[in-house]
Amino acid sequence: MRVTAISLRHFRNYQHLDLSFENNITIFSGNNAQGKTNLLEAIYIAAVGRSHRTSVDAELINWQQDGANVGIGFVRKDVENSVSIRFTRNQNKSISLNSHPIKTRDLIGNLTAVLFSPEDLTLVKGAPALRRRFLDIEISQTSRSYYQQLLQYNRILQQRNNLLKKIRERRAQADLLETWDKQLAAGAAALVIKRKAALKKVAMLASLMHRKITDSQENLSIVYYQPYFNEKSDSEKDIFSEEWYLQKLQQARTIDFARGITTIGPHRDDLVLAVNGINLRTYGSQGQQRTGVLALKLAELEFIKSESGEYPILLLDDVMSELDGHRRDQLLNFIKDRIQTFITATDEELFHQPKFAAFFRINQGQVMR
Repeated sequence: MRVTAISLRHFRNYQHLDLSFENNITIFSGNNAQGKTNLLEAIYIAAVGRSHRTSVDAELINWQQDGANVGIGFVRKDVENSVSIRFTRNQNKSISLNSHPIKTRDLIGNLTAVLFSPEDLTLVKGAPALRRRFLDIEISQTSRSYYQQLLQYNRILQQRNNLLKKIRERRAQADLLETWDKQLAAGAAALVIKRKAALKKVAMLASLMHRKITDSQENLSIVYYQPYFNEKSDSEKDIFSEEWYLQKLQQARTIDFARGITTIGPHRDDLVLAVNGINLRTYGSQGQQRTGVLALKLAELEFIKSESGEYPILLLDDVMSELDGHRRDQLLNFIKDRIQTFITATDEELFHQPKFAAFFRINQGQVMR
């Protein structure tokens, strides 16, 4: 997988930009707020159909313009492809793959990418939603059926939550939940089956990466956690069944009525990371937590390769300055001969081997090689 070109029109602070790439590693350097991250954002949007920085597409359009375009050329399995995305104010974005219009749900998985940003350093100690999103994006890029199931589950969940609020306000009858419960239970079981199968691979890969980074001094483990699973009364086999989820939904109705939200399902699940048996989120040092995140990201690269046959594009957004020298060297040594990588940085001196990379300096939306 390689990105060969990027074309931007009125995107963020870029009016007109056309770049081509030949090196395996490309470094965008410059001061803060010059547009470095915008370049990585454009590639990420072409991969997953949405920005990692905003959920409002209009914010991607230069404030003086009514629309913006992102074009990415890439090679997948020796075949040249192109993605074009048009953003227009007060309208939905339009997407084309190889000049053919497609929907957002059909975009994901064509160009695969892994993004590592400073915000990801809170992946271990942050909220469960961050870890769920990490796993969902990872699986979605290698399984279009999972992505479709996830979209369907979220639609059903939204409908059930809307109904719960009406029931709480006495504007609907409780028996209307039966239909939504059955659909939600079926969707929950399907998602968890795929999540657990994927996590088994990711956990193994992350453990190997973590041992390498720590010179085999620490062991990383990752466990799928369901807060509503009762070890005394529930069996591990049950969590894969639609009947078990249906039973749990019915048992939680009183709480759901009171809160107006659904408290059972994969939208509540979490990943628990531990080092040498100690919970990394609660008791890990900052260095251990960052090593855990780095191991997760490297495992994500290997997982996508094992599922798709090719490494994804790696986007490193200003994380080099956040890692110490040892972790930085481990990361660079891992990627330099195998993965096309785009890096943003304010300090070029962080890179000891400049010959392996192409350097571009960014200044107020202007790019100079």
